[in-house]
Amino acid sequence: MGTGMGLLGLSTAEEDIYRHFLRNPETSADDIHLRIHSAKDKDTVRAALDRLYGLGLLRRSDTGDVVPADPETAVDRLTDLRLRELHDELQQVTQSRRLVAELRAEQGLRTPAPKGVERMEDLAQIRDRIDDLAFFAREEILSVEPYTALTQENIDHARPLDARCLRRGVTIRNVVLKAALDHPPTVAYLRELTAQGARIRVAPDISERILVYDRHTALVPADPDDTSRGALVAREAGLVANILALFEKIWDQATDLAALIEEPAEGAAGLSAVEQRVLESMCRVGKDETGARDLGVSVRTYRRHVADLLRVLNASSRAHAALLARERGWI
Repeated sequence: MGTGMGLLGLSTAEEDIYRHFLRNPETSADDIHLRIHSAKDKDTVRAALDRLYGLGLLRRSDTGDVVPADPETAVDRLTDLRLRELHDELQQVTQSRRLVAELRAEQGLRTPAPKGVERMEDLAQIRDRIDDLAFFAREEILSVEPYTALTQENIDHARPLDARCLRRGVTIRNVVLKAALDHPPTVAYLRELTAQGARIRVAPDISERILVYDRHTALVPADPDDTSRGALVAREAGLVANILALFEKIWDQATDLAALIEEPAEGAAGLSAVEQRVLESMCRVGKDETGARDLGVSVRTYRRHVADLLRVLNASSRAHAALLARERGWI
C-alpha cells in the first residue's frame, strides 16, 4: 500500500486497514490480518485497529461491522493531530533558552539580563524574535500597535504568520490606532484578518506598544519614546500580569473595527461579515470542518463564531439557531 498517510502519523498497518474498510465498508474485522496482508500478525492488526478506533477513523455500527470515517474527515483529524504533535515538539526545543547562559559561561561572556527579563537592542533580532513567538504561539496573541499605516512590506511579512496562527486556532486580539483607518491598504488588511477570525478594535489615542504571547511572554519598548532603542522581553509572571492588565484596559475602552468600517449585513441586526458567513455556512453544511475550510478559518475559530451566534440568537441548538435566523430574515 502507499505511504501517503504515513506523513500524517499512521503506520503501514493502520493505513492498510483504513484503506481496506474504505473499499469494503460495513464489513467485519474478523480475520482482517489475513485479508490485508499475510505477513501482519493478529497482535499487530489488533493494535492498529484499536488506534484507528481511538482516532475516530473507524467505528463500529449497531450490527458490529466496521465503518470508516469519510476520507476528508480522516485527513483533517490526522492533520490537526500531527500539527499539534509537531508544535509540541518544537515548543520543547524553543524552551531551551537556559542553554544560552550555559553557553555564554563557556564562552567567558557576561551573563545576560536578570532572569525573566531580556533586553534586545538589535532591531533585526527583535523582528526575528517576534516571528518566532508568533510561529510557536499555541493559544493567544494580544497586541496594541499605534501605527498610522502599514507598508506593503509590513503586510506581506505579517500575512503568512497571521494566517498560520488563525488556521491553527490561535486567538488574535489587536488594538490599532483610529488614524490607521485613513489608510486604505491598512484597512483592507485589517478586514482580511477579521474575515479569518481575528478580533480587532480601534482606539482614538493610544501610545502603548504591547505584544503578549500565550499570556507568558510580553514585549514592550525599552524606551516608549524611542522604539529604536530596543525592546524588553518579559517572562516574569508579575510583569506579564501587569502588562496583560494594561492590555485588557485598552481593549475594553476600544471600539470594534466592524462598527467603524463595516455596514451591518442587511437584515442581520449588526452581525459582522464573517458572522453572517458563518451563520449561512452553519445552516448549509453539516460538518464544522467543511464550514471552516469554506471560510478559510480554523475549526476552533469557526466553532467559536458558532457559539457566539447561538448566544446572540438565544438558541439552544444549531437547528434552533437556523430556525430563528430564518424567522428573523437573517438568511
